[in-house]
Amino acid sequence: MTTTLANLKTPCLLLDQDKMRANQDRMNEIMEKRSVSLRPHLKTLKSVEAARYLFKDVKQPITVSTLKEAREFGRTGFKDILYAVAMTPQKLDEVIALRRDGIDLKILIDSEGMADVISQKSLAEAMPIPTFIEIDVDGHRAGFSFADGDRLVDVARRLNRHAQLHGIMAHAGESYHLDSAEDLREAALDEANKTLHMAKKLYDAGIDCPHISIGSTPTAHADIKVGGITEVRAGVYLFFDLVQAGIGVCSKTDIALSVLTTVNGYHERRGQIFIDAGWMALSGDQGTGGQKINQYYGVVCDEYGNIWPDLVVRNVNQEHGMIIVRPGVEKKLPYLPIGTRLRILPNHACATAAQHEGYHVLNSDNAVVNYWPRIKGW
Repeated sequence: MTTTLANLKTPCLLLDQDKMRANQDRMNEIMEKRSVSLRPHLKTLKSVEAARYLFKDVKQPITVSTLKEAREFGRTGFKDILYAVAMTPQKLDEVIALRRDGIDLKILIDSEGMADVISQKSLAEAMPIPTFIEIDVDGHRAGFSFADGDRLVDVARRLNRHAQLHGIMAHAGESYHLDSAEDLREAALDEANKTLHMAKKLYDAGIDCPHISIGSTPTAHADIKVGGITEVRAGVYLFFDLVQAGIGVCSKTDIALSVLTTVNGYHERRGQIFIDAGWMALSGDQGTGGQKINQYYGVVCDEYGNIWPDLVVRNVNQEHGMIIVRPGVEKKLPYLPIGTRLRILPNHACATAAQHEGYHVLNSDNAVVNYWPRIKGW
């Protein structure tokens, strides 16, 4: 299937397959240098076709954020899957069903109560459920904190009555607020060392902890090497976005994802250009708002992906976006007549991709060579 950008209805989601491949190759090189395995988080990708394009070997371990993702990726051959959202009792029947379908699904908990529930479920179903315990290394969100070593040991013992402690995992979410290589390196070392410290708590109590999983896109790119970590998880690195560019782990030209849009209003006197992409197409994410450079709702490129200096999407309504010259920049608004095609680079690739049914896949000549549906729902 080959078509042109001019034939696409807007707004729609574009994916540069060569940039995505380059981003994956870069991550592979980093993991090889760090001597650790990669378990990519496909919550950003959410596409079986895209995953098969990137990972020729379905033995590749993956991470997902919904059980629907686990089912869809499992059906296409990916079997080693971590569902990295804290488990609830209502979802355990589906977990059992997926495991009976041959998917080696691991789950995640961060409480004593769920350890008991999973252990009893494993006993009742005669199926030990491999389970990770979440570690909170930076006060970012769920998990057992650095001071909760005794609780961690207790939860592991509760699991091992009838289920199976598969390992511990951490996510250095506070790394998203950093913007220097040295700070990222310190955050990555902190993430690794605190997680290893918690694993040692288990070892000292005589509990085996075979898997020690860490990761975020910023810390995954840090220049460190720490022995004992078994795998790294990261997801948005496949596409990158303006938040990651602001953190410093990529450049804007590395961003593989964009939204194709059409100019539908030009108001020179007011300094405004309107497009047919609002928050329904771009998302309402303003993740760069706390960074040194606020990208508002996205950076503007021409139809072929060349960045238009100092043009940003300043405001969005449901189906309208408003482009202006970046506040503080003394430049004249360029004349972009109605019907002009533009691309918008996203603040947060996950949030923007979630607004769309699938990817229009581009090659290096900006020809549309494929369409990859996205997995929607939970």
